[in-house]
Amino acid sequence: MYKLVEQCVGTLARILAGLGGLVLVAVVLMTCISILGRNLIWAGLGPIQGDFELVEIGVATAVFAFLPWCQFSRGHARVDLFANRFGPRLNRVIDLVADIAMAAAALLIAQRLWVGLGEKISYSETTFILEAPVWWGYATGFTGALAFAIVAVFCIWRSARTLGGWDV
Repeated sequence: MYKLVEQCVGTLARILAGLGGLVLVAVVLMTCISILGRNLIWAGLGPIQGDFELVEIGVATAVFAFLPWCQFSRGHARVDLFANRFGPRLNRVIDLVADIAMAAAALLIAQRLWVGLGEKISYSETTFILEAPVWWGYATGFTGALAFAIVAVFCIWRSARTLGGWDV
């Protein structure tokens, strides 16, 4: 059962990271086109309307899409200043404690984004230029944050198994 869950969680994390990468590439392309348009105003072109709003939503979406993969692959920044002095067992305990802390943070982030999403939907707030609903950005962020929380909880299980000697 563990291997199946690990495969599903890993696949979810990889898919979201890939989608986040595509969103980031789209944001970069859109920014380049907008800058080119600004430089060609004399030729009748111009910037993409609301480009900064699209960058804001796109980058936030990409960041939240990358978090699950970063957690799954243990890619978060860590300080290994004393890790070589500790034995493998103590390092596994530290990994477990770090995974518990990260899961708590991920669950809090997802919960707060859920509350914010509900408020943005109820207020019908829109962006200034495009007049796009603000909740769209919250929805994409919440999707990534929810996946981050799922992956973080799985990582607790993974670290506990490793600490227990099942996956050494």
